[in-house]
Amino acid sequence: MRILFIGDIVGKPGRQVVRDKLSYLKKEYSLDFVVANGENSAGGFGITDKIYRELREMGIDVITSGNHIWDKKEVYQVIDQEDRLLRPLNYPPKAPGRGYGIYNVSGKGNIGVINLEGRVFMNPLDCPFRTFDGIIEKIRKVTPIIIIDFHAEATSEKRAFLHYADGRATAVLGTHTHVTTADQQVTEKGTAYISDVGMTGVQDSVIGVEAETIIARFVTGLPQRFEVAKGTPEIRAVFIEANPEGKAEDFQIIDM
Repeated sequence: MRILFIGDIVGKPGRQVVRDKLSYLKKEYSLDFVVANGENSAGGFGITDKIYRELREMGIDVITSGNHIWDKKEVYQVIDQEDRLLRPLNYPPKAPGRGYGIYNVSGKGNIGVINLEGRVFMNPLDCPFRTFDGIIEKIRKVTPIIIIDFHAEATSEKRAFLHYADGRATAVLGTHTHVTTADQQVTEKGTAYISDVGMTGVQDSVIGVEAETIIARFVTGLPQRFEVAKGTPEIRAVFIEANPEGKAEDFQIIDM
């Protein structure tokens, strides 16, 4: 199965470059399935029902998220209804929405997608390691092809999770920090990994926000109103080819 994972889509520029380039990428890589992190797709913070549907119409099969999933309150009206919009699985059980899904890919079988959030320098959620243990065998009974969006701040936590999930997942893909890392690998057990896929948006910015705003916050220590950066956006993504046993046979960074 040939899979594309798009890094955090930031605001209108991020959505625009996906709209412009995803069809090309689907043809170029003969894609079967597309996942994207969309937690910053609405004005740089959160996601709305309208934007969720816009991303789906572009050809994204599943939208993952992270700590910003709740920033737009209207998400509460849609997240329980849509099984292709995920929030981190390790939120408490009474949180709305779901944290994983199993999806059928016509002619290719099934694929599982899990969304998890780290805890180092992040919200005090349930343990992502134990949460993973609680669901992985259920998914593997249906499909060995499993993509994990591990939304976390600390590289150490992300790499620890790679070793924990190694051989049990097709890919462990870091999101949240918005900067593409250079540590991509496929382990001997066949798990693809990168600490952060990076962000889809205006790279000439401070993680998607106008640089002047962030500089003012650092220099003055005062709160600032963040605005999505203007400029030419780029897609940061990864391509994974998984064999029927769920092992990653090809893994490439896409910068477009």
